[in-house]
Amino acid sequence: MSAAASVIRSALAELEVEWEEPRPGNFVVTLPGERKLKTACVLDVGAHAVSVHAFVARQPDENHEAVYRFLLERNLRLHGVAFAIDHLGDIHLAGKLPLAAVTAAEVDQLLGSVLEAADDSFNQILKLGFASSIRREWEWRTSRGESTANLAAFQDWLRE
Repeated sequence: MSAAASVIRSALAELEVEWEEPRPGNFVVTLPGERKLKTACVLDVGAHAVSVHAFVARQPDENHEAVYRFLLERNLRLHGVAFAIDHLGDIHLAGKLPLAAVTAAEVDQLLGSVLEAADDSFNQILKLGFASSIRREWEWRTSRGESTANLAAFQDWLRE
């Protein structure tokens, strides 16, 4: 068992977050948010660093350039992680932390960065990259008297 894995295990227990360790040194942490209700974050202890990875959103349906510009500008304010896209165009947060830098405080700060970046950016990603789909869903629900509660964050621009 590596020292870094032990530190992460202890830090996660102290943070009282939901987590599991499917295999030694591989941690899956569920971070609760407000806009993005849950963000799954993987901490994987490697030979030289801890890799951090979290899925944020699927590939935008539209307005790719604006979404990617927003993410790149957002990267300037992040600690320890950065927005990235995979070969499908899905949006992730990724980073690496050298094993020598693994402390309980750094694990806390890193998970906080993931949560803050995913949660604070989520509605803007949806607004920029999925506006047409959200608008169609809003119109469909309102025409049938269905609940629009989970679309409340978009009411201002949906009613324009």
